[in-house]
Amino acid sequence: MNVAERIFALRSLMKEKGIDAYVVPTADFHQSEYVGEHFKARKYISGFSGSYGTVVVTKDDGGLWTDGRYFFQAENELKDSGLRLMKMFVGDTPSITEYLCDRVPKGGTVAFDGRVLSMGEGQEYEEVLSKKKIRIHYSIDLVDDIWEDRPPLSDKPAFFLEEKYSGESTASKLMRVRKAMEEYGADSHIIASLDDVCWLLNVRGDDIDFFPLLLSYAIVKQDRVELYVDASKLDDRILDELNKNHVTVHPYNDIYEDVKKMDASGTVLIDPMKMNYALYKNIPCKIVEAANPTILMKAMKNEVELENIRKAHIKDGVAVTKFMHWIKTRYDKETITELSSAARLTEFRAAQEGYIRDSFEPLCAFADHGAMMHYSPCEETDVPLSSGAFFLNDTGGGYYEGSTDITRTFVLGSVDAQMKRYFTAVVRAMMRLSRARFLYGCYGYNLDVLARGPIWDLDLDYQCGTGHGVGYLANVHEPPTGFRWYVVPSKNEHHQLEEGMVITDEPGIYEDGQFGIRIENEFVVKKGVKNKYGQFMYFETITFAPIDLDGIDPEEMSRDEREWLNHYHEQVYEKIGPRLTEEEREWLKEYTRPI
Repeated sequence: MNVAERIFALRSLMKEKGIDAYVVPTADFHQSEYVGEHFKARKYISGFSGSYGTVVVTKDDGGLWTDGRYFFQAENELKDSGLRLMKMFVGDTPSITEYLCDRVPKGGTVAFDGRVLSMGEGQEYEEVLSKKKIRIHYSIDLVDDIWEDRPPLSDKPAFFLEEKYSGESTASKLMRVRKAMEEYGADSHIIASLDDVCWLLNVRGDDIDFFPLLLSYAIVKQDRVELYVDASKLDDRILDELNKNHVTVHPYNDIYEDVKKMDASGTVLIDPMKMNYALYKNIPCKIVEAANPTILMKAMKNEVELENIRKAHIKDGVAVTKFMHWIKTRYDKETITELSSAARLTEFRAAQEGYIRDSFEPLCAFADHGAMMHYSPCEETDVPLSSGAFFLNDTGGGYYEGSTDITRTFVLGSVDAQMKRYFTAVVRAMMRLSRARFLYGCYGYNLDVLARGPIWDLDLDYQCGTGHGVGYLANVHEPPTGFRWYVVPSKNEHHQLEEGMVITDEPGIYEDGQFGIRIENEFVVKKGVKNKYGQFMYFETITFAPIDLDGIDPEEMSRDEREWLNHYHEQVYEKIGPRLTEEEREWLKEYTRPI
């Protein structure tokens, strides 16, 4: 079936079951940003392949809600689907609940699979839809009924993350979590988010595309942990560690029935943003709602993790630099496409010791494809590289020493003065934020203007955040901190900046139908001088790869900006140069020359 036929089949089932509107989110049972093949129901029903979005289908209408990263891509992929693009956070676009209230009659029915809807979203649906006496059915997976060749759940093996990488034992982490539970007055804590379970137990898996996570739930009690996972994935090393920490393994899906049996007189701590609605509805006891304690704990990397992450970035810098050399010296001599270039970059990364996999789907976008912020090439869209355009590469590597996220935009041939002006503005934007000095207590939204300033000066903007937290061999987008000039509660990126956080800095300019420019480095939040004014903080840059000088107009930069770039490139040459071939090193010398 094509997309239109799938939606027709869905509407037929809706009519049969008396459903007025059906909601299909992006998530799996754990509110993961990226999901395994089994969970790509929204992509199946709509044809939209982006990582963020929700589809709503009614009897005679339907739409896809997504954010500014995907507007251009979504418009292309939704053609002939019968679904409308609903541009979130833009103009008078209704929210999903506003749309449902408008489209569903009084006393009607809205349905969804409650395992793939967050608790917070489900509660919002309850509150808003009840005012119109609209009923909710949360245990219906209609997409599964029409998806005949749906991929099964992953059965790939898990692996243990040794303390030389994690920097902290499971016992120590459990002690910290249990202390937080006591502070909330909770005798149990349900963790449904994969990265939190994996961080706590120092395990990783292969169940999510790109992210090395394990499909699992955990219930932490003061004297034991109940772990819900496919036991066939666990080797003896993991089982030994679990036994030492009094962790009992149960079948993956048993949690839904086991939760119903919890002591009704007890108190459970749950995170409404990290739990699915169906699981929440099964809890019989008193509930305390708060962020999972593990979220902030894992965001503030320990010294072992930070030292490992620095090593990972050197390895990744070598791969990206080799890739840049390969592209810049060969694009006009042989046929290189977006897809073949992405494969080549993966080869450069795979040659580095400790490489596990790419940390997210490579976003390799040539010319006008770069205007789609999160465009990822496929066979239908793949194009060859040629002269006179930008080539944007947003990619990352997953190593035992940590995950990386880096964007470089390469100039192929020569570009006009306006394109250079924009390129230079993006570089200036990235460096202005990276050079920030600020007092402890600042949030990302206090500093976002530093990055947007050079771009706003051109009466331009980019419709996304400036940066996000990065997990340690986990989610490449990690809460609870990021950079954005306004707060989006659902993104959970508005915690104050804390020492040890690893965050990206990735401003850009995107001109529809023409080009995209993004330059991205990562940095670590560090403590600086403490004096009578308070604790000052700063950022340590940990990404090292050349910024293409072919796109720089030095006249657009101040003296201190040129000095910063020169110093950065000096570090790139010192750290990356010794790991290259002689030919690559000579090339790097030219592309890190002082300006």
